[in-house]
Amino acid sequence: MWTGRKIVIGTAAAAVLSLVSVPARAAGPVDATVVPVQVTGDPAKRFNLVVLGDGYTAADMPKFRAHLAKHLNDLWTIEPFKSYRSYINVYAVETPSGESGVSCDPAQSSPRRTTPLSMAFWSGCRQDGIQRLLVMDSAAAKTYADLVQGTTVGNRQILALANSDTYGGAGGAYATASGGNAMSALIAPHELGHSLGGLDDEYDYYQRGVPGGTYTGPEPASIHHTLLTEEEMKAQKQKWWRWLGERSEAGGTIGRYEGGLYSGKGVWRPSQHSMMKTLGYYYDQVARERMTQRISGKVDLVQANTPTNASVGDDRVLWVETMHPTGHPLAVAWTVDGKTVGHGANLDLSRLHLKKGTHTVKATVTDPTGFVRDSAIRSSAALTQVRTWTVDTGVSTPPENVPVDFSSSTPTDKPVGGDSAVYVETTHPVKSVPKVNWVLDGRRVRGGDRDIDLGRFRLAKGTHTLVARVGSNARTWTVDAQEPVVAYELSKAAQSQVRPGRTPEYVFDGPFTMRLTGTDDRPGVVVSEFRVDGDGWFNYFGWPTDSSAPWLFTENGTVIDSLTYGKLGKGRHTIEYRAIDPAGNIGKPGKFIATLR
Repeated sequence: MWTGRKIVIGTAAAAVLSLVSVPARAAGPVDATVVPVQVTGDPAKRFNLVVLGDGYTAADMPKFRAHLAKHLNDLWTIEPFKSYRSYINVYAVETPSGESGVSCDPAQSSPRRTTPLSMAFWSGCRQDGIQRLLVMDSAAAKTYADLVQGTTVGNRQILALANSDTYGGAGGAYATASGGNAMSALIAPHELGHSLGGLDDEYDYYQRGVPGGTYTGPEPASIHHTLLTEEEMKAQKQKWWRWLGERSEAGGTIGRYEGGLYSGKGVWRPSQHSMMKTLGYYYDQVARERMTQRISGKVDLVQANTPTNASVGDDRVLWVETMHPTGHPLAVAWTVDGKTVGHGANLDLSRLHLKKGTHTVKATVTDPTGFVRDSAIRSSAALTQVRTWTVDTGVSTPPENVPVDFSSSTPTDKPVGGDSAVYVETTHPVKSVPKVNWVLDGRRVRGGDRDIDLGRFRLAKGTHTLVARVGSNARTWTVDAQEPVVAYELSKAAQSQVRPGRTPEYVFDGPFTMRLTGTDDRPGVVVSEFRVDGDGWFNYFGWPTDSSAPWLFTENGTVIDSLTYGKLGKGRHTIEYRAIDPAGNIGKPGKFIATLR
């Protein structure tokens, strides 16, 4: 059971529970199977997402896999997970249950089930519990997660999915979510905001339907809550002063919005709405910076390098192997005695003609991401690492017969996106640098030392072929540059005006529905999004109570479980829509105009 742990409820509120009980002892050991879903590298050198399932019988396993696929497809559309997907391994641990479903779902009077993780709603079937709080036996979760070789408490995150369509989940050291609810896949990134990012809820209520009071505490420790005015933040260089006035990635402008930490007044947050307040929106810049720091902090930017424990001669090549974000390359700068002498993954010392004696050589690896502006974060080990060598010109390097070959690369078994950064690593001969030649659609192109940024080629829509050659060896990638498309379907309008080359316009005399259907030229889940009047992009998950139902727009919105969905207001509105495919391609937005009168 979970004892003495703060449980953060991404779907409702947060509760500090001195004891969270489970309705029955977890089922005995089952025949668990570890399934690698995405492996980007050695688990000892990666951030590992370990996904468990509970209440899925052997016959339910296809459902578990479908739920997991939906969760991951949504996660990879959200920054910074999208750009740092290559830092993350994903493993599923399939634990067949003797019973289908989890305990106290959806009511306390519902059956208690014996399952491998003892997952249960109502804070573990408590009479004073919160219905949406989905807990599990943490000891059992650790036991199953430990089956994934190479992962530890320090380099992994456990996410457990319940075989349930009920809206719910929890976050803390571990995260839980119902697998089959329309909004389930949006719970996981919110909970990761808590457990991985240390982010707080931005709700202005503690329990739904009960307005929060006035905050009376001191300046919050939370990075995204404050008592300061915008002028005070700028003058004191505190909180989110670096982002003030910019368009928020979650919609609107980064500023100061009242409400948060379960209080309706007296405390302020950066954005009108973001993932930590409303499921469906992105992280805003403040939260995204923290999440970038925490994901990067789970890996070493420098994965391997020329040994530094002894002096090296000036007749050899120094090298570093770095991490490779999917959206941009890392930067490597070399200095000798403080003077910059080169960039890239390798430094051939023989070309520098160093003066006799000893010299200090440093390789500084930095992540130039625009997601981070805090200089303290940028200079931390999460985003900057240095390797140092002593070079002695009196040392001679013995010859080594190291064949020229690839040692690792961006996976070749699935397409890469048209804007992706593709990488290779090679073997390391001591006195030469293997030259990597890049060929795109049969034409030699210039790449970086070990990366190539496909975005700079502005590839035509369709499929392309990228080849990297080193020595007599080659690796080939399929490049998917075809954007996904979205079709929209509206309920019957009172008036409509659809003409070629013009934005379609519709007039409705009352509520209307919108269904979005995303398609792509390749298999995989396409994630659709929409936004209203230029606000933040919102994940189209169907309707909160039924993922197969269309979105409903009304003048005042529809209240579901004390939250309001689909509020449009009377008047003329521009609704945009787009899709993101499994390769990360974002389709060109379409739009229509809807007037509600």
